[in-house]
Amino acid sequence: MILFSRSWSDLLAAVAGLSDEDFARPSGCTGWLVRDLVCHLVVDAQDVLITLATPTAEEPTRDAVTYWQVVEPPTGEDPLDALIVRLAAAYEQPALLKFHLDDVGSAAGRAAALADPTGRVGTQGQVLTAADYLSAYVLEWTLHHLDLVAHLPQTAPPTAESLGRSRELLEGIAGAAFPVSFTDREALLIGTGRRAPTATEAAALGALAARLPFPVG
Repeated sequence: MILFSRSWSDLLAAVAGLSDEDFARPSGCTGWLVRDLVCHLVVDAQDVLITLATPTAEEPTRDAVTYWQVVEPPTGEDPLDALIVRLAAAYEQPALLKFHLDDVGSAAGRAAALADPTGRVGTQGQVLTAADYLSAYVLEWTLHHLDLVAHLPQTAPPTAESLGRSRELLEGIAGAAFPVSFTDREALLIGTGRRAPTATEAAALGALAARLPFPVG
């Protein structure tokens, strides 16, 4: 739960430091500009708030790893993706989008800090402990932080701690470890299909290469 707060705070700080021009640059998400990605983070923050405000007494059905499911690779044509693009454009001024993310994002961070780790919450028809739910979101924040900085080399990347934990989660989802020669960043980008492996990397992956990517949602 502490790493949730750290990784989220780092991502919010990275967005806060963007220039207006940065919002019109491409992100690491297929079909999305940086402004679209930031708008998606607003929706993510709302989801965190809703979930933490949805307690349940039912037994957990998922944990931090099984919360995630491997989905079809993004194409930019999904109706929800298209909605995000329209919502982002409606802000018109990057400052408004920054303000909304800071407002909702800060509230999500406070709610996470106040959550009972052993409490159970419901989301998407599943039940998790608050600790598992927030731990799962470390992967979300870290991947989107990588998406944010994909074409913004001057922006601070995710921390080594966030990258390492996210790699552990992705390897749990994949049911296999990535080569030790891969950095955590490389494992995440290649593992989720954000970039294709080189010939050398594919050779190191061995049989795992045929199972790539593992886009999660």
